[in-house]
Amino acid sequence: AEPVDPRRGVGSSAVFVARNRFATLDKGAHEIHIKNLKDEVTKRCTPPDATCDGIFYAGTGTLLCRCEDKMILYDVQQRSTMAELATPSVKYVVWSSDMSLVAMLSKHAIVIANRKLGQAVTVHETIRVKSGAWDDSGVFVYTTLNHIKYALPNGDSGIIRTLDTPVYLTKVFGGVVYCLDRDGRNRQIQIDTSEYMFKLALIQRKYDQVLAMIKSGALCGQSIIAYLQNKGFPEVALHFVKDERTRFDLAIECGNIEVALAAAQELDDKDTWHELGVQALRQGNYQIVEFAYQKTKNFERLSFLYLITGNTEKLRKMLKIAEMRSDVMGQFHNALYLGDIPERLRILEESGQYPLAYLTAKTHGMEEDAARIETILTEAGCTVPEVDGTGVLLVPPEPITLGDNWPLLTVSKGFFEGVLAGDISASDYVMDEGEDAGAGWGDDLDLDLGGDEGAKEKEEDPLAGLGLGDDDEREGDGEDDGSDAGWDMEDLELPADLGAGGGDDGVDAGVSEVFVAPTAGVPVARRWTQKSAIPGEHAAAGDFDSAMKLLNRQLGVVNFAPLRQHFIDAALATHAAMSGVTSAPSLSFPLGRNWNSDLAPGVGCSPALVSSLPLLEDRLKAAYKTTTEGKFGEALKMFQGIIHSIAVLLVETRREVDEVRELLGIAREYASALRIEIKRKEYKDDPKRAAELAAYFTHCAMQPIHLSLSLRSAMSIFFKLKNFNTAAEFSRRLLELSPPVKVAQQAKQVLQACERENKDEVELDYDSRNPFVVCAATFTPIYRGTADVACPTCGARFVKEQEGTVCPVCNLGKVGADATGLVCSPEQRK
Repeated sequence: AEPVDPRRGVGSSAVFVARNRFATLDKGAHEIHIKNLKDEVTKRCTPPDATCDGIFYAGTGTLLCRCEDKMILYDVQQRSTMAELATPSVKYVVWSSDMSLVAMLSKHAIVIANRKLGQAVTVHETIRVKSGAWDDSGVFVYTTLNHIKYALPNGDSGIIRTLDTPVYLTKVFGGVVYCLDRDGRNRQIQIDTSEYMFKLALIQRKYDQVLAMIKSGALCGQSIIAYLQNKGFPEVALHFVKDERTRFDLAIECGNIEVALAAAQELDDKDTWHELGVQALRQGNYQIVEFAYQKTKNFERLSFLYLITGNTEKLRKMLKIAEMRSDVMGQFHNALYLGDIPERLRILEESGQYPLAYLTAKTHGMEEDAARIETILTEAGCTVPEVDGTGVLLVPPEPITLGDNWPLLTVSKGFFEGVLAGDISASDYVMDEGEDAGAGWGDDLDLDLGGDEGAKEKEEDPLAGLGLGDDDEREGDGEDDGSDAGWDMEDLELPADLGAGGGDDGVDAGVSEVFVAPTAGVPVARRWTQKSAIPGEHAAAGDFDSAMKLLNRQLGVVNFAPLRQHFIDAALATHAAMSGVTSAPSLSFPLGRNWNSDLAPGVGCSPALVSSLPLLEDRLKAAYKTTTEGKFGEALKMFQGIIHSIAVLLVETRREVDEVRELLGIAREYASALRIEIKRKEYKDDPKRAAELAAYFTHCAMQPIHLSLSLRSAMSIFFKLKNFNTAAEFSRRLLELSPPVKVAQQAKQVLQACERENKDEVELDYDSRNPFVVCAATFTPIYRGTADVACPTCGARFVKEQEGTVCPVCNLGKVGADATGLVCSPEQRK
C-alpha cells in the first residue's frame, strides 16, 4: 500500500460534516473552518455564539456547538442556528444509530434530546459520568465510577449492574456491553436488559411485549411495582404482587373494588375494612359499603348509609339494635332519620329530657302527650318552655336511588385489566396498522362492493365478546346480504319503522352505553419543570426532588432543612383551590405570572412565585433597621432568611439578576459580620480575643452607619486595652466617615491621646496593613496569598481545613464544593 501523507493544521474539535469535508474550531480567530481532505480551508463561518468553545458531530452539514450554558444546532451551509437547548457544560455527545436521538454528557448530568434538540430530558447523577452508548432498541446505557446504568428517552433511569473498576463503553448490542478498561483492554460484560426493555415497552405502548414479560415472570421486586404505580399502571402492578396488604393498596388505587374486597377478607382488620368502605362509597357500591361497616360494627355510618339509600326497613332494625345496646343517642338518631315522632318522644321522656319532649309533642300536634308532660314539669317546679309555633316536621329526604348501587357508566376494560383478568384475549387487541379504521368500526364501514362474501360470513368480530359486535350475528340470523351491514352513505332516507327494533338499534344501544374516558393531559405543574433550570419554578411545581438536585448542582446546597418552608410556601402559593360540587374535593388551579389574553389555548404561564426582588429589598431595609437597633441575633436570622429566599427566587431581566447577586453579597457580608459580633460578646473574660473580633468586625462591608458604630466600639475597646496605635487607626477611619459632631469630637480626643502614647501593649493577631478576609468558621484572618476555600451558595470564605463542612453563614452550602452558579432567570439560559 502507498504511504499516506499525514497533514497537520491548527484548530480544535475536528468533526466531519460531509464525506470529504470536516470542520475545526479556531478559538483564536473565533471561526469555524470547513476543510477538505488536503487540509485546505474551503469555507469560514462565525460561531453562533460568542462563548462557543467546542463543536461536535451532528450529521451531514450540521454541527453541535457548545456554548457557556447551552448547546446550539448549527447549519454550516446556511450559517444559521437551527435549534438550541440549555444544558450544563457538555463533554461528550453520543448519537443513536439512526440519528434520531442524541445524548449529551456533562460532568454530573446527561441530556437526551431528539434530532432537533426538542423533547429534552435531563438525568442527574451525583457521581461523575464516565461514558455512554446507545443500544439497538433506543435506550442509552452509560457508566459512572461504579455502576452501569440506563436512561430512557422519557428521562427514567436505573441501575443495570455494579462495577468493580470503571469501564468506558464503545458499543451495546443485545445483552452484551463492549467496553475498554483503564488498561486499554477490550472487555465484554453481560447485562440483564429485561428491566429497561419492560419500561421501554410500556412507554412505547407495546402492550403485547409487556404482557409476554409479565407472564414469563422475569420481573419482580418493589422497584418495578413502584414504577408501575408511578406511571399509572396499578392494575399491572397488581399482577406482580402476592402480599395482601400491597394488593389491597394497589386495588384501591386502580379502583378495583372486587380485588380490594378479597384482600380485605384475607387481612380482616378494622382499618382495612374502614378504608374499603370509604372507597366503595366513593364508587357508589352500597353493598360493599354495608358489608364493610358491618365488619367494623360502625353503627352510626350504617344508619346514615341506610338513610341516603332509603332503606327504612333496615333503619328500623338499626333502631332496635341501638335499643338493645342501650345507645340512647343512636336510638334518637335512628328515630330522627325515620321521622318517627312517637319514638323520639318516648326516647326523650325515658332519658329525662322533659322540656325537649314537651317541645317535640307540642310542635307536632300531640296535645295529649304535651299536656301530660306539662303536668310533670309543673309538679317538678320546672319552667314550661314556650312554643313559637313555627316548627315543622323533619322528614327524611327521598333518596335518588332506592336500595341499589349507584348507576355507573359502562367503561371498557383497559388492555392489562382485560387480558390479565382473562376476559379478553391479547390477540383481540392486535390489529394491522393499515386496517385500524375497519377493525375499530367492524362491518359498519363495509360498502358491500362484492368479493369474498364467504370469508366475511366466517369472520369473527373481535369485539363480539364485549357485546359490541354485529347484532345479526348475535341474533343468529345466519344471513347477511349486505343491505344493512354498514353505514349507507348513499341513501339518506330514514325508514319509517326506525324505532321498530331494526338490526342497527342494538348496535347503537351497545355503543351508547360505552363511555371512553378522556386521556389525561400534561399537568401545568409538570410543564413548569420540563424546560426550566430555575430551582424556584421546580419548587413551585411541587417537584421538590428536582429542585434540590438543581440547587445542589448550581449552588452546592447539601442542607435543605432551612429551605423546607420556602419550598412549601412556593408550592402552595402557585395554586388556588376552588370548591365545586358539594361533597366533592376542591379543584386546584395553577396561578401563572405575566398572563395575557393573547396567549394560545393550552399554553400555560410560568408559576407566580411567593418571593420577589422588591419584597426582599423591603426585608433588607427591615434587617438594616434591626441591626441599627443592636438586635444582632434577630438581624442575623433576617439576613440568613434573605439568602434562603434567593435560592428559590425568580426574576425576569439581566439587570435584576445583577441586583440579586448584589443582594446576596450584602446579606452574606452582614451575616458574617453579625456572627463575628455575636461571637465577640461570648469573650467577656478574654479581652484579647474580644479585641481581635472587634477589629475584624470593622473590616466587613457594611453601610456607613453600621461601619461607624463598629469603629466606635473597636476604638473604645482598644483604647481600654492600651493598644493606642491601633485605636488611633480606628479613630482616623471613623473621622473619614464624617460622623455626627459629638462622635467626631470624641474620636478627635481619643486620637490626640493615642498619638501621645503611640504604642500597643497587647500583641494581637491583627494586621490592618495586610489585606485579609475573616474565616466564617474559625473567625481568624485569611491574609492575601493564603490558600482558602469558599461556600458555593453564599460566597463566604474559609480556611482550607473547613473544606467539606456545611457553611455556618447560610446553613445551606458545602464548603469547597463545585457548583455552576446561581440561576434565577430564564435570561441566563439564552
